This record gives sequence, structure tokens and C-alpha cells, in this order.
Amino acid sequence: MLVGYVRVSKNDGSQTLAPQRDILIAAGVEQNRIYEDLASGRKDDRPGLNACLKALQPGNTLVVWKLDRLGRDLKHLVTTVDDLRARDVGLKVLAGAGAQIDTTTSNGRLFFGIFAALAEFERELIAERTQAGLAAARARGRLGGRPRKMDRATIMMAMAAMADPKASAIEIAHRLGITTTTLYAYVNGDGSLKETGKKILIEMSL
Repeated sequence: MLVGYVRVSKNDGSQTLAPQRDILIAAGVEQNRIYEDLASGRKDDRPGLNACLKALQPGNTLVVWKLDRLGRDLKHLVTTVDDLRARDVGLKVLAGAGAQIDTTTSNGRLFFGIFAALAEFERELIAERTQAGLAAARARGRLGGRPRKMDRATIMMAMAAMADPKASAIEIAHRLGITTTTLYAYVNGDGSLKETGKKILIEMSL
């Protein structure tokens, strides 16, 4: 089954979803299976995409007009595509630089494999940076125990570790010597900063 996703960056009427929707319908996606968002690609909160990804089942194929409609940035795109692959969900891109991606073809499956390799590479980099950061913290005499407050180094390590979708928040908090409540007070589940975390980094940089 084909499931579609469309997005435009502005909701002020200057952009419309109709052209993308028509292209997906022409490609065989049923209109009632097209999810949509009116939001910038860099926004974390995209309810249409979240609903789309949740609705996808093994054997389905996600169809998008262009690859940039799907990901907030390269890192998010790689993670999303790798998640689709792991769930046995296909991906078909109709136009643009990613138009070669169609997992119903051998070339498309090759691109899926490349995305999987990139995702694994990113996970290894995050793990390596996290371990290096923890080792540096231990070398400075920080052997555990809850700190009185979060500092820049701790927040940076928490961001890197939480960005790994396979990471455990409980384990990360334990390694950093904080509680999960403290961790989530500064960092979101995807590794992005909350307002309290942003304030700490700004204050530390002054």
C-alpha cells in the first residue's frame, strides 16, 4: 500500500499543497492516504508527519514529492529513512535529487542501504563523542553524584547521547550523574535543547 506525505513551509496562503497532492495521486497514492503539514521543515512539531510515520505498516511504501519534504535536516532525514528500513517500510521519491530512491527497484534498495550505513556511522560517532566526553569529565574528578546544576559540558554530552534513537535516557542520566527528571528538564528526547538548556548554554558563552 502507498502512503503519501506532503508539506509546504508557509501557511499564509502563499503556498499550497495541491500541486504535491496531485503528483502523489498521479503516482498511485489514494487521496485519503495522504498526510500533510503546513510548517517549516525545521520545526520539530509536524503532526502530519508524526501521524504518517505512525500509520505506516510493514510492506507499505511512503511516497514523497521531494526528499526535502521529509527531513528537518540531513541527520533527521538519515534517521527517518533508517527507521523506515528497519520497519520494512519502503520509500519512493518522485522528483529532485532523491528521485533515484525507489525501493521497488534494485537501485532504490541500494540507496536505502547507503542511508542505513550513514545512520550506523552517525550512531558510532555519537557513542564515541559521548564516551570521550564522559572520560574527560571523570578526568576532571567528576566521578558521579548529582551535580548541583547542569553545566555546558554536561548538556552537550546529554544532547549527543539523547540524539541516538537507541539510547536509554535512564542509562544516559546514570552516566552523567543526574536524574532522568533533570535530563528531560534540559534536553528533549531527540537530543534537541529545551529552553532551560538553551539558557544555560547562552549564559556559559557570555
